[in-house]
Amino acid sequence: MLYAILAYHVETEVMSWTPEEDAAVMTNLHVVHDRLNQQGSLGPAARLGPTQRARTLRGPGKGVVLDGPFAETKEQLLGFYVVDCASAEAAVEAARDLRTANPSAVYEIRPIPLYLPGVPFPVTEAAGSD
Repeated sequence: MLYAILAYHVETEVMSWTPEEDAAVMTNLHVVHDRLNQQGSLGPAARLGPTQRARTLRGPGKGVVLDGPFAETKEQLLGFYVVDCASAEAAVEAARDLRTANPSAVYEIRPIPLYLPGVPFPVTEAAGSD
């Protein structure tokens, strides 16, 4: 089962890190990445760009493009992982490993069905639970 692990953080805090502090967090995260890679469970991961360059598309028809992410929270979504785990509990454990490496981040775990345009959705654990 695939799970998205969304990494939230106070962006101004992350942007205030020195290059050395940022490198230390990334080094710690790479330890977790390596372990998840060895387990064969790490999928795509990305560190997102700054929210001041983000855009939101909302509204009817073609919609309206607005500057910014407009989340109702102090933390912003700054990155994500896709992990292949046998259960929700295993996905939570992967997020706990990531949080150990970056303890000031908040991680949201969501099951995601595999979506291939033009191909029917596969039946997954997420379809009936979680």
